[in-house]
Amino acid sequence: MAAPTDVITAGAFGVDGGRVLEWIDKAAYACATAWSGRYCVTAYVGHIHFTRPIPVGHIVEVRSRIALTGRSSMHIVNEVLSADPREGVFTRACDCLVIFVAKDEETNKAVAVPTFTPETPAEQRLNEVATRRIDLRNAIEEEMAKQTYDGPSDAPRLITRFLASPNDVNWGGNVHGGTAMEWIIESATACTMEFSGERTVAVYAGGIRFYAPIHIGDLVEVDSRIMRTDTRSMQVSVHVRSGKPTGGRENLRTAIHAAVTFVGIDIDGYPLPARQFIPQTAEDKRLHEHADTLRKLRAAYAPEPLVDNADGNNTAS
Repeated sequence: MAAPTDVITAGAFGVDGGRVLEWIDKAAYACATAWSGRYCVTAYVGHIHFTRPIPVGHIVEVRSRIALTGRSSMHIVNEVLSADPREGVFTRACDCLVIFVAKDEETNKAVAVPTFTPETPAEQRLNEVATRRIDLRNAIEEEMAKQTYDGPSDAPRLITRFLASPNDVNWGGNVHGGTAMEWIIESATACTMEFSGERTVAVYAGGIRFYAPIHIGDLVEVDSRIMRTDTRSMQVSVHVRSGKPTGGRENLRTAIHAAVTFVGIDIDGYPLPARQFIPQTAEDKRLHEHADTLRKLRAAYAPEPLVDNADGNNTAS
């Protein structure tokens, strides 16, 4: 059941998007470990569409299922639904794709997983959609890898630092991927709210790539930076860096990189015009165009929905 503690912003219309991502990651982890029989780590999260808020008091259901397997990877389709417990009618609030990699617990090396062979029409459709999204994911990763973020900049930015605590640990002794995604959404929300002067909500997140584990006790730096504003939306790049506190900030390594889109909303929850950021420096101008390129890539691929609204058999708890 969605609790008041799942809402981070006073007066918000529903559960924080970061908390939803945490639920998704945990459900997908359970699915991945059950399939592989191994400890698994989050490698990539993409195509996250927040279609509506989840009200406090709703019963929440997260459905995760294998759609595609590689040698050591598992592509897992996830769907979040919620319902007023007095009515029991579940409707979708969010869906996304998460990729996990199975690991040997002693060597930490990737290990092979059983091959998933789709049999039903629903499984075959999900397998085909997940396969087609590989090209989109590769194109997004290639575009994101070209960019730099250390040049002169006037972009709205928010950097927070803290120590990873034992409360954040997963079953492998590192920070849970879902917890890190919650940090990303919280930081980007604060950045966009500070810039816009309005309450903001995440509507899309993509290209969340996990590069390295975050260990308990690490110094964590979450760096959110607005790349582009359009009529209503604000596109934010978020880097999560980590390392030993004694090593200094200059030695923190990038653990996660993400791109998240936000909109401002009024008191009734309707979208507001976005305050405009006009880039001035060379790097800001390049990232402004980079954000537009990411949007065009997603539009060009026009991927199918992960799950059909009409076919409840396309997902499994």
